[in-house]
Amino acid sequence: MNAVTGLVRTARPRQWVKNVLVVAPLLPAGAAQLDADAFLGTAVAFVLFCVIASAVYLVNDAKDVEADRAHPKKRFRPIASGAVSATTAYAVAVVLFVLGLAGAFWWSVDLGAVMAVYAVIQLAYCFGMKHEPVIELASVASGFLLRALAGGIAAGIPLSQWFLLTTAFGSLFMASGKRYAEARQGEETGRAVRKVVTKYTQTYLRFVWTLSATVVVTAYSLWAFLQLSEVSFRYSVLSVVPFVLAILRYAVDVDKGQAEEPEELALHDKTLLALALIWVVVLLLAVYA
Repeated sequence: MNAVTGLVRTARPRQWVKNVLVVAPLLPAGAAQLDADAFLGTAVAFVLFCVIASAVYLVNDAKDVEADRAHPKKRFRPIASGAVSATTAYAVAVVLFVLGLAGAFWWSVDLGAVMAVYAVIQLAYCFGMKHEPVIELASVASGFLLRALAGGIAAGIPLSQWFLLTTAFGSLFMASGKRYAEARQGEETGRAVRKVVTKYTQTYLRFVWTLSATVVVTAYSLWAFLQLSEVSFRYSVLSVVPFVLAILRYAVDVDKGQAEEPEELALHDKTLLALALIWVVVLLLAVYA
């Protein structure tokens, strides 16, 4: 493996699927708010998140190189295996941070501020916050929320309180489900888990993702039932059905300990994908009918 290939692998391009969340604000926006600039802004936010998230992965692997070398699987990562030096990883990360933040501030000050907050939280996570229970959970959840927030800002779309509530607690639902899956896998297979996971009980993590799912369903349902147009109301209420079913389906995977990688689960659970597609179609009918 040469250094370039190693850097690309460390940048985790497979994880870029998470950045599709920047598109979320376009779904409930309405035709009046969608134009070429809105789509362009969303595309810009997606690219910038890919750049900055890759920089974070480079810093994370360079920081954890010694721990990764002692791990049965992570020791094969490019930096841990010696294919890429930690110094090179840090240098490339700095370049990516500068490019990503410069691009964000060039597009708009607000987008730059959101991207800067994301970068600061993720760096704090890499350098110690990931070992603090609850705080690290909020850090992981904030990554999902800030992606959606950045998409709305870049597209120039005002975000409603219902959208923010649904997104925030949906993010916490995925983050706590990820930790619960790790805890379950560690218990069932006996494999080593990250230190912070050992500081949680499975009962506590179940409480967090149950609470989060409850708020998500409530917030989304309130939005659906507050639509004023008769046509919009009919479709928005109908959209609650696939939305809740998708939450319940995802909860099945969480409960089995299979949600350790949410992006992988979203791509391989065909039933979950079908429910998500139905929800999107009905939601679009509610917004554009």
